Amino acid sequence: MAAETPVLPPPPPIDDSCALFLDVDGTLLDFAPAPDEVSVPPYLREALAALHRRLEGAVALVSGRSLATLDNLLAPPQLPASGLHGLERRHGRRGHRAPRTPEALARVRAEAERVAARHPGVIVEDKGAALALHWRAAPLASGDLQAFAHAALPRLPGYRLQPGNDVLELRPAAHKGGRADKGAAILAFMDEPPFAGRRPVFAGDDITDEAGFAAVNARAGVSVLVGRPRESAAHFALAGPADVHAWIGARA
Repeated sequence: MAAETPVLPPPPPIDDSCALFLDVDGTLLDFAPAPDEVSVPPYLREALAALHRRLEGAVALVSGRSLATLDNLLAPPQLPASGLHGLERRHGRRGHRAPRTPEALARVRAEAERVAARHPGVIVEDKGAALALHWRAAPLASGDLQAFAHAALPRLPGYRLQPGNDVLELRPAAHKGGRADKGAAILAFMDEPPFAGRRPVFAGDDITDEAGFAAVNARAGVSVLVGRPRESAAHFALAGPADVHAWIGARA
């Protein structure tokens, strides 16, 4: 008999000694049929700005979206942020950009569009250095898209597959600074003021957030799984974005 997934307690309140890291899709924002169809509650930006002031700047977004997209969604304020699962990072003058896009990725994207055309509801998302194949609105396309991604990977040296909730990405494995994932991004922030010396707190919902959970756990921090219960390194849980909003003090 399979062991039951443990029920995790809610996280403690955010206090003034925290460094707060937040995933976006599925954590701050509810999922939508397409990435560009998400809805941003007007009060959320105000809550993030208030947290940024209260924690003396120690608030960062850690997302699979690009930095440009994060700014379009949630600025102002323009928060410190890591995009593309750690491939991009911005904190004042510190940080790094995503690697240059290889020429082969354009050909792979065109082929992915042809595969998607056979499955209404599938979305091919161009993230610049990365390519995401979404099947949330077409779950039966999962097998074809995964097979395509695995077949395309050898044509993209230095790339790897990044699975997520109803999505699979072809993305660079690293940037010039080394390892690229959400955990590495959080640890890089934690080595800089105003994050340094604070207790890290990270909330995320996806498999891609597990590296972040491991990073904050290693620093005696608070790891928060958002969404449906599943096996996770997180120590605490919230049911969905509405509960995250309440936890961070966002009110309609």
